Amino acid sequence: MRPHCLSAESEQRCRRLLAETTARLRARPAAAAVLVPLCLVSGAPALLYTLRSSRLAGRHQGDVSFPGGKREPADRDVVHTALRETQEELGLAVAEERVWGILQPVYDQSKNAVVPVLASVGPLDLQSLRPNSEEVDEVFVLPMDHLLQKQNQGYTNFCQGGHFSYRLPVFLHGPHRVWGLTAVITEFTLQLLAPGIYKPFLVSPKPPSG
Repeated sequence: MRPHCLSAESEQRCRRLLAETTARLRARPAAAAVLVPLCLVSGAPALLYTLRSSRLAGRHQGDVSFPGGKREPADRDVVHTALRETQEELGLAVAEERVWGILQPVYDQSKNAVVPVLASVGPLDLQSLRPNSEEVDEVFVLPMDHLLQKQNQGYTNFCQGGHFSYRLPVFLHGPHRVWGLTAVITEFTLQLLAPGIYKPFLVSPKPPSG
């Protein structure tokens, strides 16, 4: 991925395209929010991921995810939820002004909305993070160039009642396979940052373009 995806021009474009969605979703409560952290690692644009702790209760233990979690009563909005959870999970404080906007929500199997919040965290040294071992087993990055290479992209078909039901993207050949809702959010992010370069597996819905 070209470094200009984190340039001031790219930031302005993304903020403009996400402005309407951001205004609408900030005013609406949601069950959970995640931060999609754009970072520079050794000068290369990348996305930051976590591997959820195998000690967590529930069906998502050991899954790849973005930092985030459930809304708490004291959270002002979904942005606050995402930033608070990121600091709790990784010891990474992200200022609210670093948030570029809010991507469209995704929905878990219980139909609860998970709202992705896109933010630039700038140059990042993974060794500077302080992951909470109760929640996170590992922190890793995937460079944009890796995510945009066709050989690292795939999809999974899901069937219900013996018939094709839906298809979700998957990103391969990194430290861990990125799949499920995290892959869907990754796809939305790549569509926004690399229009015309990334060819989505999802036909709809899609983030704004222009």
